[in-house]
Amino acid sequence: MLQQIVSHTPTYVWIILGFLVVRGVAASRDRVVSRRSLFIMPAVMLALGVTGVAGRFDGGGMLAATWLAAMAAGAALAWRWSGDQVAGVDRAAGSVHLRGSWTPLALMMTVFAGKYAVGVALGLQPALAHNTGFALAACALFGLCNGVFNGRLLRCIAAWHTFAAPVARAA
Repeated sequence: MLQQIVSHTPTYVWIILGFLVVRGVAASRDRVVSRRSLFIMPAVMLALGVTGVAGRFDGGGMLAATWLAAMAAGAALAWRWSGDQVAGVDRAAGSVHLRGSWTPLALMMTVFAGKYAVGVALGLQPALAHNTGFALAACALFGLCNGVFNGRLLRCIAAWHTFAAPVARAA
């Protein structure tokens, strides 16, 4: 059965997996990124997370509330534990020096595996779309991961505004 699932997976899914692995491995090393590029992976992962649950489940407001609550929890966790991810800021160049971390890869693989598992589960058992517990678990997982990505992004934005702020010189 596993072989059938994998063989019936569209090619673009494996391309997305490859892209995420490459980005995750790159994030494991110290690197300098443009301020603008800080938003790319959180946006991509947000899109993957939202498409993992949007329109797939019954539950409307309760599922949205679960997703938002999990996202807030993930952002709070990331805010607390990712304070040292920014090593420096170069405002003139519009860049941020980030310390390497395996966290982005772990998060990307969690969202990918979750989205894949939800898709397979719904393909094998369409009635799960009406199962509140299944839907709540999916919303909580994607919300938590998206929250961590966005909490890390917020840390970078905060560092941009406070790290290496210009020092006023006396005349």
